[in-house]
Amino acid sequence: MHDLTSIFRKTAQQYGDRVALITPTGSVTFAELESRSAAFAATCTAKGIRRGDRVIVAMPVGIDLFVALAGAWRLGAVVVFPEPAMGLKGFRHALRTTRPSAFFASGGYRWLKLLLPSLWRARLCTPRKGDKGASVPADLSSDDPALISFTSGSTGAPKAILRSHGFLMAQRGAVSPLLASHRDEVDLVAFPVFTLLNLAAGRTSALPNWRLTRPDQLSAPRLAHWIKETRATRALLPPALCETLAQADIPPGLHTVFTGGGPVFPDVVAALKKQRPGLRVVSVYGSTEAEPIAELDWADIDDALLSRMAQGGGLLAGAPVEAARLRIVDDEIQVAGAHVNDGYLDPAMNSDTKVRDGDVIWHRTGDAGYLDDAGQLWLLGRHSASAPTNGGKLFPFSVEVAARNWPGVDKAALWAGDAQTTLVIEGADADLDQCKSNAAAMGVDTVLKVAKLPMDRRHQSKVDYNALNALIRKSR
Repeated sequence: MHDLTSIFRKTAQQYGDRVALITPTGSVTFAELESRSAAFAATCTAKGIRRGDRVIVAMPVGIDLFVALAGAWRLGAVVVFPEPAMGLKGFRHALRTTRPSAFFASGGYRWLKLLLPSLWRARLCTPRKGDKGASVPADLSSDDPALISFTSGSTGAPKAILRSHGFLMAQRGAVSPLLASHRDEVDLVAFPVFTLLNLAAGRTSALPNWRLTRPDQLSAPRLAHWIKETRATRALLPPALCETLAQADIPPGLHTVFTGGGPVFPDVVAALKKQRPGLRVVSVYGSTEAEPIAELDWADIDDALLSRMAQGGGLLAGAPVEAARLRIVDDEIQVAGAHVNDGYLDPAMNSDTKVRDGDVIWHRTGDAGYLDDAGQLWLLGRHSASAPTNGGKLFPFSVEVAARNWPGVDKAALWAGDAQTTLVIEGADADLDQCKSNAAAMGVDTVLKVAKLPMDRRHQSKVDYNALNALIRKSR
């Protein structure tokens, strides 16, 4: 089989009565989801949507979204996912970049067809429970395009990434060992791509009861209640929501948390385990272009590794996954593999991040790091954010991870300015003078204390360094 939808159809036959998706407004079985997606594909065919057509999607993360995805791929259409964290700006960028001929939308998002001239000629399709009929699935090859998504834009303009059906299958192969389980699980999933992989695996997914773009608005009691209500046994959450979960009364049925989408710091894991002893926590390192790259089961962390992180060694990401080839070039992490994107939709964007070495295309992650004697990957932060010192280079995570161990410091971010390096700390109880002394010992010039560090728009889990720079300039 060359595509996820073929596997999903087989899974729907095998686990037809099993619940596929749980949402705040209801649930759907695998058989129902397959039937609805086949009917939606027939509706799209009647509206003239054909194999290879690009369809841009604007829907909340719910049952209809996955009906639309499965229906589109059944036809062989190419799904365009704008970067949700960028709102209307990101949607317009996706329109300009991909020029779709169809628009899949539900609810208030349908008004975009009237508001945006570039959508006026696009055929509008909305999944409905009353859709009838079925369509013959397209005979897809691994090279057929499946999905266009975008980088977060945190380090520049969002780049469009075209994924083939073969690429999605390779990603499934890379992720499957990570999510494998000997028992039936219910996964609370905050990352839609993992929901797709769960659908292919016949595993039940509980979808978020919060806005994915605003995890900061989700309270700990509400998160805990949703875990209990859905009977989730595992959760796939960004680090920001792990911090929220650590403040909750974690339901006893939840035994594992997978987290990624931003750095996973030791103090966050410690808070989770303190709140719920015995909880398994697994962090996953990757990027939009390469997911996953490395994984770490925090049960394997000993005092020596914690001490290394606290003393400036960086942030442990764990062992590279089996599917990934990894190398370090001039302190930068580079990765290759079948599940690693080998080029952007616009080839002109490849020169900065793609390196051809013989038959292998390496992706430059832009992250600094190193491999220890045990072959485990350590992260040092953005490669471009390093600062020269008398002893070599000062990398963000070397300081930031250490600073989070200082009394009263909740979060920290290092900015390497033209004239001096500044450590910005968040924490009402932090002793500024002591922090300045600690930072100076690590080669940092100055320390600034703020009420709140600016975080990224996608997962609220990574420091927004551009906003941080503006904050520093404003404080002078």
